[in-house]
Amino acid sequence: MRAFAIDRYKSKDGGRIVDLPQPDVGDNDVLVQVHAAGVNVLDTKIAAGEFKIFLPYRFPLVLGNDVAGVVVQVGARVRRFKPGDEVYARPDKDRIGTFAEFISMNEADVALKPRELSMVEAASVPLVGLTAWQALVEKANVQPGQKVFIQAGTGGVGTFAIQLAKHLGATVATTASAANFELVRALGADVLVDYKTEDFETKLHGYDVVLHSQDSKTLDKSLRVLKPGGRLISISGPPDPAFADEMGLPWYVRSIMRVLSFGARRKARARNVTFSFLFMRANGEQLSAITSLIDQGVIRSVVEKVFPFESTKDALDYIDRGRAKGKVVVDLM
Repeated sequence: MRAFAIDRYKSKDGGRIVDLPQPDVGDNDVLVQVHAAGVNVLDTKIAAGEFKIFLPYRFPLVLGNDVAGVVVQVGARVRRFKPGDEVYARPDKDRIGTFAEFISMNEADVALKPRELSMVEAASVPLVGLTAWQALVEKANVQPGQKVFIQAGTGGVGTFAIQLAKHLGATVATTASAANFELVRALGADVLVDYKTEDFETKLHGYDVVLHSQDSKTLDKSLRVLKPGGRLISISGPPDPAFADEMGLPWYVRSIMRVLSFGARRKARARNVTFSFLFMRANGEQLSAITSLIDQGVIRSVVEKVFPFESTKDALDYIDRGRAKGKVVVDLM
């Protein structure tokens, strides 16, 4: 099969299309013919080796963390899916590789594709949808009437998280350029901050939840917009000891993460708020719940740009520049 792979971290050629064997199908696996694959900042970070301390991938490494396609084969123990089913998924962190003609995944990580979405639209959803779900529903338990601040509202996670937070009954604040206010307002944002001309710290006060996706300076300011008892959930770091425990990492890696997150945790304690790091995980059950929201019209996908498979490297370069509005998708069909 054809696949887009890298031969080493920080590869000079940025990756290339290669021929690789079709993946094996275990007893609990579904083999999916890939129709479309979402492109994420996570892909560029993996390619740069930023997570190699706890994700020791082998090479050649096929990139890609979002997929929509059709089941072509199922393992002996699979009961939830059959050949011909249209599905989508964020593969488990140990089984990434959606920039390929086929991918094999555990059925527990897969869900039926939303009826209302095309393959390209569906491929844009899993990683950002699960990130927003696990931050706002699972970790923060957002309730009606609460105030939620979502940074970078026009990004992949931001466009989804705004809609989910609004569905949960929250008042939603976000940052965007004034040129993109119409987009984030249409998604449900109530309070808009122009990051080019305004300081969100002077405008936002007494928030219950912050979904943090920016740098350490922004993290410090975000802690200060929370009310006592509030929660900051970071998807951009630093990783904390709880994450290390969840991943079952060696003691020395746990020690590193304890040091890396010490400052953020100390500042959070001083303000009587909570800091936690989220590295989203595959979860077909949660993705099925997201499917229901999409089919009900509660949440829509936001796709800015579609690249052909042959231009996967261009898609990664585009997402790495950090100016995408919504998601970028590679179309394999």
